[in-house]
Formats: sequence, structure tokens, C-alpha cells
Amino acid sequence: MTDWIPISASSFSGDVDFLILLIALIVGFWFLLAEFALFYFMVKFRKKDGIAAAYITGERKVEKRWISIPHLLIIVCDIVILTFSFRVWSAIKQDLPPADETIQVIGQQWAWRFVHPGADQHLGTADDIETVDELYLRVGTLYHFQLEATDVLHSLWIPAFRLKQDAVPGRVITGWFKPTQTGTFDIPCAEMCGIGHGIMKGQLVVQSAADYQQWLQQRTPSP
Repeated sequence: MTDWIPISASSFSGDVDFLILLIALIVGFWFLLAEFALFYFMVKFRKKDGIAAAYITGERKVEKRWISIPHLLIIVCDIVILTFSFRVWSAIKQDLPPADETIQVIGQQWAWRFVHPGADQHLGTADDIETVDELYLRVGTLYHFQLEATDVLHSLWIPAFRLKQDAVPGRVITGWFKPTQTGTFDIPCAEMCGIGHGIMKGQLVVQSAADYQQWLQQRTPSP
């Protein structure tokens, strides 16, 4: 992890980082340009002896251009931002690539519960593996998650994945991610959910295929 950018550990985290950087560069450019123009005109047209101030009505074409041209350029920049935003949003939130495995994620006051399908790869069977505040994943595996809340609004936030999804009582929300790097990462709740919100923090452990298989065998219930 660098000092100012969290580690990137999912297949789409780079797309999110690129979008944030693009917005920062475009907005930053116009901010700096506007500030430069402001101070330039303050100095250039400051009060001078013998020169009376002129009242500008903004009716002449040459004056209107100072509004219309920057306005059009900003609209073009907005279109660029929206185009990339829709592409990233669609890829992460709307398109569901085929899953290698499906897990359940359940938010409650004040813990995260995770349910794995076990060795038979089917949820809702006797060999399901349930953990509290600890999510174990296999690197390079594409997961679908079924997100639920048992009481109030919660929000699943995995900063290393650039993923944030609200959990709504009464709804099952399906999303996806694909971990690309092994390690241990935080899973805080990003929605105020009561007095224990501050301590609702899980841990994500992304393992190699061999380590994950060993964990799976150790946690699989005995028949």
C-alpha cells in the first residue's frame, strides 16, 4: 500500500482508480484555470489612476464568448466523464460475468456473516461453511455474492476491491468480484447502522488455491 492510494486487489479496482483519476484531472484543470484567470484579471484590471471603471453589460458577442465557449468546453468534459462513468458502472454493477462460486453475505447489528457452499459447491446444503467477520476467498476466482441485511441498512465496503454495496432489509442484492492479489484486507460497514456501527468490521483473507483448499477441508462439517 502506498501512502495515498490503497492497495488494488480486484479485477475492476484499476477501472475505478482510472475513473477517479480522470475526474480529478479534468476538474483540477478547470479549477486551476479558473483561479489563474481570476487572479490575472484582478491584477490586470485593478484600480488605476485616471482610468474610470467600465460597466460591462454582457450584450456584445465578444463578451458573451467568455461565457459560452467555456460553458461548451465544460459540457464536453462532462460528456467524457459520464461516458467513462457509465462504462465502469455497467461493468461492475450491471453485468454479471459467469461465477466460479457463489457466497452469501449477511449484515446484522453488528457483524458480517459469510456463508460458503462447501465442497459440494451448492449453498443451502449440510456442508455449508459459515464464518463471522472473516471472509476467505481464493485468488483468481470470480465470485457472485448474495448480499442481505437482517435488521437495518448496512453497507458492504471492501476498499482494496473498490467495492461498496448497500445491504437493504428484505432484499437480496447480487454482485460480483474477482480477487487478484493474496493478502488480508478490511471489510468495514459504510452505513450508519446503530450504536455499534464503529465496531462492525470484518476481515477479508485472499489465499492461494492450495491454502484455500486446505482451509476449506478444515472447515467443512463432518458428515
